[in-house]
Amino acid sequence: MGPNCLMRTLVVAIVFLLNGSSLFSQQPAKKIPTLPRKSAPLATGTIADNVYRNPELGITYKTLVGWVDRTSQARGEPENSSGQVLLAAFERPPEVSGDGINSAIIIAAESLASYPGVKTAADYFDPLTEATTSQGFKVVNEPYEVTVGAKSLVRSDFSKETGKFTMHQSSLVMLSKGYAVSFTFIGGSEDEVEQLIERLNFTSASVKR
Repeated sequence: MGPNCLMRTLVVAIVFLLNGSSLFSQQPAKKIPTLPRKSAPLATGTIADNVYRNPELGITYKTLVGWVDRTSQARGEPENSSGQVLLAAFERPPEVSGDGINSAIIIAAESLASYPGVKTAADYFDPLTEATTSQGFKVVNEPYEVTVGAKSLVRSDFSKETGKFTMHQSSLVMLSKGYAVSFTFIGGSEDEVEQLIERLNFTSASVKR
């Protein structure tokens, strides 16, 4: 199964970044048939004072002052997808052209019910890498384990030449509550991506009763 069927949530968010102006002017994309969803729906989290919080997943992310939130636009049609965009924040509005790379943070979740072969976060990088490279990125570093605070995740790094600039992307993945949760950071340099990752924090996830 190719990237047109897999990783729809993340691909939609990345395309939203790369082609923001056209997304605002085009009609909504053709609906994709609903996939079985066996996982309980995730809380979308909240954004206030430049901080995204999702207690259910134990996620806190502090965006830079002046960044724009485009989460609702990037979510698209949640009822026709196995996942959802939890956060999509950009250095500048995607619909506004500008010099350099438009840095971004995208947090997305895909139901593991759609990925029966995915048992670990590392397994999820097969479809994730396929989806990312389909957008013109090349793999810089194959998946490897990283620690953010006390949380263990799996990470892979990518890059893409865009004219005279190079877009750097790092994706981190964890499995939680029946979902593969991905954190995608895009910047104009490796150092910038690292600085964006440093703004990600984890707390104890809430337990549903």
